[in-house]
Amino acid sequence: MRKAELHVHLEGSIGAETLREIDPSLTREEIEANLACSTFEEFLRGYIWMVKKLETPEHYALATRHLLEKLAAEGVTYAEITLSAGVVLWKQQDLSAVYEAVWRETQRSPVHAFWILDAIRQFGAEHGMEVAKFAVTRRDEGVVAYGIGGDEVRGPAEWFRDVFAFARDGGLRLVCHAGETAGPESVRSALDIGAERIGHGIAAAQDPALMARLKESNVPLEVCISSNVCTGAVASLEAHPVRKLYDAGVPITIHTDDPAFFHTSLAREYEIAGRVFGLPAEVLAANSFRYAFRA
Repeated sequence: MRKAELHVHLEGSIGAETLREIDPSLTREEIEANLACSTFEEFLRGYIWMVKKLETPEHYALATRHLLEKLAAEGVTYAEITLSAGVVLWKQQDLSAVYEAVWRETQRSPVHAFWILDAIRQFGAEHGMEVAKFAVTRRDEGVVAYGIGGDEVRGPAEWFRDVFAFARDGGLRLVCHAGETAGPESVRSALDIGAERIGHGIAAAQDPALMARLKESNVPLEVCISSNVCTGAVASLEAHPVRKLYDAGVPITIHTDDPAFFHTSLAREYEIAGRVFGLPAEVLAANSFRYAFRA
């Protein structure tokens, strides 16, 4: 069955084999210890450890090559991959060189793949605008969307209203992580500034009016079930609200988020969605193309 992957972070896809190619001194035990997480804070610590290993554009290219190979092996024919452009800038690396390296790899793959450039919410609107300005310059070279991720509480969506408007006017689509570690108000704020897709968004299940708004606006939630369990965003797999959201008519797509951290794949996420929650794979797969930005 053809599937599209719309919510996968390049940096969060890097497994042990890729890391040992990047840094042969790493042991499997060290890698496993840093990729293990049971809370969002532990995940962030591991993510920071991971991104610091990416020291050159070639490291990013290698990670892209391996991710695309895995996606192709799973029957994924279309992907929108998130690059943490804000982290590249935070590390004071050359964002142009990094992006050119990953875009070249994308063009060599049988997977029809594009890029979402992501800014870090808690770094503020000025940082967000720097990422947006760069993203707009690559609109004709593989960048389809601009997004914000990071700490929802310390970086409220309202800060980015003008940044989102700039990106939209520059021809980019808009995505926003929200309702993962904060409540329904975070999802509502993302909609208010123009988000066309919501990363995670599971807190919307607490608010019937918000679920109705998502349904009426036809704004999908990019649901990442294993991610939410592993970071403690939900108390258990069975407690995940994906079925409640689906039954309320909220558009749902299923994705992996950071598969190396959460020991998952898109095939596994579809299997969980069907086995545990009774969600039809055909509908989920169709949605993944319906809500893609260029499929």
